[in-house]
Amino acid sequence: MPANSALQPERHLPCLEPVRAGNRLDLAVVLPTYNERENVPLILAELAQHLHGLRWEAIFVDDDSGDGTADVVTACAVETPNVRLIHRVGRRGLASACIEGMMATHAPVIAVMDADLQHDTAILPEMLRRLRRESLDVVVATRNASGGSMGEFERGRVLLSRCGQKISQSICRCELSDPMSGYFLLRREFLMEVVRDLQGEGFKILVDLLASSSRPVRVGEVGYTFAARRHGESKLDLVVGIEYLFMVVNKLLGNALPPRMAMYLMVGGFGLLVHLVTLLTLMRLHHMHFVEAQFFATTLAMVANFFANNRITFRDRQLTGARVLPGLAKFALACSFGAWANVVLSRALLQSNVEWYLAGLSGIVLGSVWNLSVSSVFTWPVRRRSTVSAAPGRFRSAVEAVR
Repeated sequence: MPANSALQPERHLPCLEPVRAGNRLDLAVVLPTYNERENVPLILAELAQHLHGLRWEAIFVDDDSGDGTADVVTACAVETPNVRLIHRVGRRGLASACIEGMMATHAPVIAVMDADLQHDTAILPEMLRRLRRESLDVVVATRNASGGSMGEFERGRVLLSRCGQKISQSICRCELSDPMSGYFLLRREFLMEVVRDLQGEGFKILVDLLASSSRPVRVGEVGYTFAARRHGESKLDLVVGIEYLFMVVNKLLGNALPPRMAMYLMVGGFGLLVHLVTLLTLMRLHHMHFVEAQFFATTLAMVANFFANNRITFRDRQLTGARVLPGLAKFALACSFGAWANVVLSRALLQSNVEWYLAGLSGIVLGSVWNLSVSSVFTWPVRRRSTVSAAPGRFRSAVEAVR
């Protein structure tokens, strides 16, 4: 088989119905992707089968996948104008990808679903009928109500989903059995009501949409069975759960605390704990002089903070391989200036008769803001160009729309 044969859509797939100029779309299906190469032709075949008779388009939003997903979508788009590609370079994140995809269509109804074949495309027509029939804002595909099932979900994942469901009820302006669902339909009018208040980070875009509404949301549900993934790997992990919790907190605080800042402060708290434990251990157990112990504790805490931030705070720009050590050096340099600013401000406030704890807190805030700002630019800059190599011709313009 030729090396680039996987880029060609399978010839036996059902023909996708073209959307001709002047025709009004019934539905746009937004599919965020990252390393979903094998699943693209399969999900298109399912959509063609179950949306027959509707005027629809599929919008793939790919975060510069290293496996050539964008090339597969482009090859499929050559065959039919129903398929469009938004190829994002230097940006990553499920929620932001969904938002860009939803804003890129003029369709009056938009579906958001995964491209990993775990969401049942067969219920899309029923979801659309219910949205129209009951004049709803959103219809959610649920795993927790009548007709729904978690399928072969691991017990731990089921428990995590249940916990997320309970937490999300505090900020969603409606009653839902499955607010953690990543499969839903919404009206474009509703999207435009809330889009400017969306946080746009993390994995749970549905909760973000519902919590950003200033009025009660008209919501319906359709049950489905969550299927097992056929290809690729799940992106759900502990960090996703942390991001979700911070999104809930931020919504409760009226968007006053950006999630990245919250995660940076959480990592800073972890670093402070590492520092104090190390300092105490070296001084009490090893009888080391304070200055020496402070140096070792500071160094260890700085290294721990770097790796924690690399994995959690800046996971979308994570440094790997040969870029780790230079990144650590930049982070240490940035934190040194932040520490200096912390001390200068704290001492100035203390000399101005400000209470010591307020002076110390002010110094910590200034140092943290400085460190986050500088780290965002110099230690974890947005990558403008991918270094992975895939099939020939995979580098396209940042946004491709093939009609």
